[in-house]
Amino acid sequence: MKLKTLLKGSVVLAASLFVAGVVSATTFKVAIGDAAGGTQHELGKAFAASLNKKTDGNVKVDLFPNSQLGDEQDTVNDAAMGLLDFSILAINNVTPFSPSVAVLTLPYVIQSAEEAKQLTLGEVGKELTENTIRDAGVRIVGWSYSGFRVLTNSKRPVKTLADLKGLVIRVPRNELMIATYNSWGLNPSPLAWTETFTALQQQVADGQDNPYITISAMKFEEVQKYVTNIRYLFSLEPLVVSESIFQQQTPELQQAILDAGMEATEHSYAYLAETENRIKDELVAAGMEISDPADDEKEWIEAATAKVWPAFYDAIGGKERLDKILASLGR
Repeated sequence: MKLKTLLKGSVVLAASLFVAGVVSATTFKVAIGDAAGGTQHELGKAFAASLNKKTDGNVKVDLFPNSQLGDEQDTVNDAAMGLLDFSILAINNVTPFSPSVAVLTLPYVIQSAEEAKQLTLGEVGKELTENTIRDAGVRIVGWSYSGFRVLTNSKRPVKTLADLKGLVIRVPRNELMIATYNSWGLNPSPLAWTETFTALQQQVADGQDNPYITISAMKFEEVQKYVTNIRYLFSLEPLVVSESIFQQQTPELQQAILDAGMEATEHSYAYLAETENRIKDELVAAGMEISDPADDEKEWIEAATAKVWPAFYDAIGGKERLDKILASLGR
């Protein structure tokens, strides 16, 4: 009797897995650029838990934080070639492969977390997803919201563009971010993310910019003293899946991936609101000094928008596209 019951249960389980479109256990790997404790890792954990639940525990997601599987641009290449399942990375490291995504990284386009969510989950986000599939061979299935990038340095308080002079600031290898610092009269130092902490520690670089949550996760308070709220970019970190691997999955598993990505995105947005102020207080308690730019950032904004925006109109799909996006935000 027990054997019959066991066999019957096995048949029911097998049938349910077949209906769900998952006929055998699957494990996906997710590369994460930042260290554990940051918003990228938080997004990854939420995605892993959601996908596991939606597939009745049949799909497992292994997370590899702190660039264990390569730097962020390498993971895009690997995913495009089907050598890696998923990657969570800064959006500026997607733009070299899909230039139109740069519209979300133009300085001072996004001015609040609400605007960031509106753009990524609305028509703009859908269009960018289609473009990344076409251009880069990866599909955006989720977003991490990390907050505005702020400037840190180990030398002195920075409130004006004049205060920047003489500082060596690390930036990613991203033309738009380099151009923004150029507009402020500085030649920044492009460095891979994996080299950044060491460069700051050894004072090869004086400063860098990232959101507060990333500063905390990377323990930059150990090698940086001053923070300036320049807020020129809202840091977005998409969760991308290899399009070739995505297309190999059943329709049911594809939908589970998309749904899990959306749930993780909503979690990331709530996580930012819950944690950013607490982290700022912790960084101050650790000895960092936070200040705002003089004159409400006016000189920073005017220099960046006047010089950088026109230089990237063609890359983002034309000035009209930017105007349309700004209009959708009420500007």
